[in-house]
Amino acid sequence: MRAQWRNEAAFAVAEPVAPSFGRRRKRWHEFDLVVDLAEEPLSRRWWRGLATLSLMCATVAFIAPNPFEPLPAIPADRVSAAEAEQYREMGIAPLGSGSGTGGRMAANALVQPLAEAPDRPTIDLFARFGTGDNMAALLTRSGATYAEAGEAARIISSALPGGIAPGTSIALTLGRRSPSGVRPIERLAFRAGLDLNIVVTGSADGLQLSTSRIAIDSRPIRIRGRVGDGLYWALRASGVSPQSAGEYLRALATQIDVGEQVGPDDRFDLIIANRRAATGESEEGPLLYAAINRSGGAAVQLMKWTVGGRTDWIDTNGAGRQVATMAWPVAAPITSGFGIRFHPILHFARMHKGIDFGAHYGAPIVAAADGQVIRAGWSGGYGEQVRLAHAAGMGTSYSHMSRIVVAPGSFVRQGQLIGYVGSSGLSTGPHLHYEVYRGGVAVNPMGVRFASQALLAGEELARFKARLAQLMAIGKPATPPNG
Repeated sequence: MRAQWRNEAAFAVAEPVAPSFGRRRKRWHEFDLVVDLAEEPLSRRWWRGLATLSLMCATVAFIAPNPFEPLPAIPADRVSAAEAEQYREMGIAPLGSGSGTGGRMAANALVQPLAEAPDRPTIDLFARFGTGDNMAALLTRSGATYAEAGEAARIISSALPGGIAPGTSIALTLGRRSPSGVRPIERLAFRAGLDLNIVVTGSADGLQLSTSRIAIDSRPIRIRGRVGDGLYWALRASGVSPQSAGEYLRALATQIDVGEQVGPDDRFDLIIANRRAATGESEEGPLLYAAINRSGGAAVQLMKWTVGGRTDWIDTNGAGRQVATMAWPVAAPITSGFGIRFHPILHFARMHKGIDFGAHYGAPIVAAADGQVIRAGWSGGYGEQVRLAHAAGMGTSYSHMSRIVVAPGSFVRQGQLIGYVGSSGLSTGPHLHYEVYRGGVAVNPMGVRFASQALLAGEELARFKARLAQLMAIGKPATPPNG
């Protein structure tokens, strides 16, 4: 239809001619050279369009320049190879990937070569001590000679037996170039610690090392605030580091459930060891004191103290460890509680002396509290069992285990791995049967708390109280003098 319409349109604009017999010959301007090759494929008109297209492409190829490339859009005087190298060396981005430095500017229309140029008397460089690095290699990379680099490393190691901490910034000054073309070490300085500066200077007598001490304020810092929406985030918002915040929560967890027994109106209080240099730098130490004043319960106040070679959190009354709840021995839900129940294998009601945790096979089992292993092996219907003896006549047992990793007579800490969940003995599937004893009698584990244990007395208690008084004085306003 489209071809018919085109022919009719062409016929309509043609000049009228007298009717005659036979086909009328088309004039030159009536030929349609613009052909859609998608229409009437392989027809006479289609071949004519293809021939037209081929002729146009051949004409373009014939008149195109050789080689065929885009027209230049830059000035004819391009940058030479020497200038391009100099531009790369002066660029900022390539410095991070180790581009060359110290090159000379190539002569061009704006820069003329000098017959003689003055040499820099000294060169100031800065380097950072990397992990696994050594001073001799660092100085050699910076341009020092092998002999001076080795000598500087030797005298520095004699002053710092512990070595240099990774990340230490080192300032290096290389002196005037010698006739042989090398530069000697004129000065080397770095901060060896919070309270120590190291300087190595070069002279006619060789390299000399000197040290200078920086005044340090070792007073601990005290941080207090309101719990609000969350204890951990309130600590972080108050400036407490993640390490100290985690240690604080672990200390409180020995006394209370920090997830359930802490309210938004409670007030946290902690004291952290800290060292501050006169130049402004500071270095945080361990947590010394952890307390929380609860609006809905008794306050918890703990101080870190070492007794008999063991560091522990002691209640501030100094009489011993505060009453603490046992930790859960496995991370799993409770599937059966303490009391009379229908036994799934024996099919009669009997006393269930513990609680069952529905843990998967191979789940780790940890000690609920500090204690000594009094049994580790097969125990009849209990299967593979571990029994622990704790302070104040308390005891715990862990049954139906698949594997035991502690030996009888060994001592374990709260949270230490003792075995893995299994289904040994009279068991219908993998789980942990956990029992708690007081004086040899099974009691409900859900309400067990340890009795206080006296740890400090006499001179030890006096030292504890004196240290506590020092910590409690931190953050209090100074008492004005009388008069």
